[in-house]
Amino acid sequence: MNIAIMGTGYVGLVTGTCFAESGHQVICVDIDQRRIQQLSEGIIPFYEPGLKELTQRNIQNHRLHFTTDTREAIEKSRIIFIAVGTPSAEDGTPDLKQVTQAVQTIAEQMNEHKIIVIKSTVPVGASRKIQGLIQKRSHHSFSLVSNPEFLKEGSAVSDFMIPERVVVGTTDPKAIAAMKELYEPFVRSGNPILLMDIESAELAKYACNAFLATKISFINEIANLCGAVHADINNVRDVMMTDSRIGKKFLYPGTGYGGSCFPKDIRALMHTAHHHDQKLEIIQAVHQVNEKQKEILFQKISRHFNDTLNGLTIAVWGVSFKPNTDDIRQAPSVAVIQKLLQHQVNIRAYDPIALPNARLLFENRIRYHDDCYACLKGADALLIFTEWNEFRKPDFVKIKSLLKQPLIFDGRNLFDPSDMKKQGFYYEGVGIS
Repeated sequence: MNIAIMGTGYVGLVTGTCFAESGHQVICVDIDQRRIQQLSEGIIPFYEPGLKELTQRNIQNHRLHFTTDTREAIEKSRIIFIAVGTPSAEDGTPDLKQVTQAVQTIAEQMNEHKIIVIKSTVPVGASRKIQGLIQKRSHHSFSLVSNPEFLKEGSAVSDFMIPERVVVGTTDPKAIAAMKELYEPFVRSGNPILLMDIESAELAKYACNAFLATKISFINEIANLCGAVHADINNVRDVMMTDSRIGKKFLYPGTGYGGSCFPKDIRALMHTAHHHDQKLEIIQAVHQVNEKQKEILFQKISRHFNDTLNGLTIAVWGVSFKPNTDDIRQAPSVAVIQKLLQHQVNIRAYDPIALPNARLLFENRIRYHDDCYACLKGADALLIFTEWNEFRKPDFVKIKSLLKQPLIFDGRNLFDPSDMKKQGFYYEGVGIS
């Protein structure tokens, strides 16, 4: 099948590469000439495990192509995916300028019946507006599908290749048949292709992310309570996780969620509800709790130093919002580093992948190190924001010798508090003591 992907960002590139891997001819389109040139050479502009190798293989096998020529891509393809960005505006509304531009281009350049698939995360009702926009600009027939993505940064390739489910929002028989054919190789293990109306498909993506975000904020609130009453969140969490009604995932306390999806989708969902005169009080609370939780390590270190932070040197392990990604968007580390800088604190940071993005944001306001131990030398304390595997079993003797004083504030509860005490560290996690 011939497929076009409009947009070569995170979702677009993963989608196009994985479809090419299953044997389809895929053309990925972007208006950024430099990005297209880099991708054609197999250079990936972001880090995602396994994606580089998969992209290079399919380029070499002539199944994956990159171009700025939208007309060629549209005319040659039966199915056209829109996978451009929908960033949040100041009020939380998704900015659909890129989606609108892609839709207008498709409508003006389509030469026959096309199946147009909205992969970008758009608010409920957006697809219907898109349908009207295409009808005004083209005399050709078309099928419109909402096909939201459920990719997790750090495991996006496996998420696409072995999806828990595929959501297809359309009532068009031609589109249903084509989407089933397209996704059939990925659901051979028996996971479902869920067919529904467009509005339900649009809302399903937001509902899933909102529920997961709720679990994160919930466990963080319980962890904070544990700290206040001298309980251990690990014990409480063990009880919760063994309850089949609750489940085991997304119940790890920490410094709050970040990244490009949860914060953006929560705000968009609240805006949609407001537009329809509905109150999402739980979701609003989830957002508020998370914003507060992002500063939990700042509060801990400020309290320890009696609010006297000026001139301190703080080492930071982990800048990305989660492991196996270089994404620092809405990362708790960013919020805390910015606040520490406001208090004239010297920051020395290490992250195995995300430092290039940190440099773009902080420039020369902090120091960067290519070794996790190098950033500790002479620091007054260590803050841990990301649970990279290399942080789980460090050399504590070396850490203690490099720090001015043995202070660790751990936002991911990587270590056992009693063991840290035996080794002579002052150690604070989240919900443990």
